[in-house]
Amino acid sequence: MAEKNYKREVISILVDNESNVLARVVSLFGRRGFNIDSLTVSATNDPKLSRITIVFTGTDNALHQIITQTEKLEVVRDIFTLGRDDSIYRELLLIKLRADKTARTAIREITDIYRGRIVDLSKSSLIIEMTGAPGKIDAFMEMMNCYDIVEVCRTGITGIGRDLTVDDEPCKA
Repeated sequence: MAEKNYKREVISILVDNESNVLARVVSLFGRRGFNIDSLTVSATNDPKLSRITIVFTGTDNALHQIITQTEKLEVVRDIFTLGRDDSIYRELLLIKLRADKTARTAIREITDIYRGRIVDLSKSSLIIEMTGAPGKIDAFMEMMNCYDIVEVCRTGITGIGRDLTVDDEPCKA
């Protein structure tokens, strides 16, 4: 039996800015058996539209199928694949660490190297904010694993195409 080749896909969907749209798009993915790895929704420069960024994994055939089916939803205006080479991905991280006086200096040095910011400090903990590519966030989290992590909040990936042709060319599923 042939082994399936799975790949990760990031898509950006421009949808009507109205109630229940997110539920309709997400339920389509669920009904087709896709697990969504990351999901962000945001306003656009057009108040009539919202942008949904979805990260998911599947075979080429399955990816083609879900993109084609998503395009058919009447609330979808455009759908774009955000490839690694022609797009910028970012994520926001908030992490709370238990940190006494002795641990703060080392945590601060690591945070500075990764260009994060300490946004809250108390006698027993601190909260760090970081924005960056998912790989940078993952690497920072790996460095923080040797400290006492109290809580983590990550937004998930949001992305945008590098040049104007991305938004001019819908997915050719």
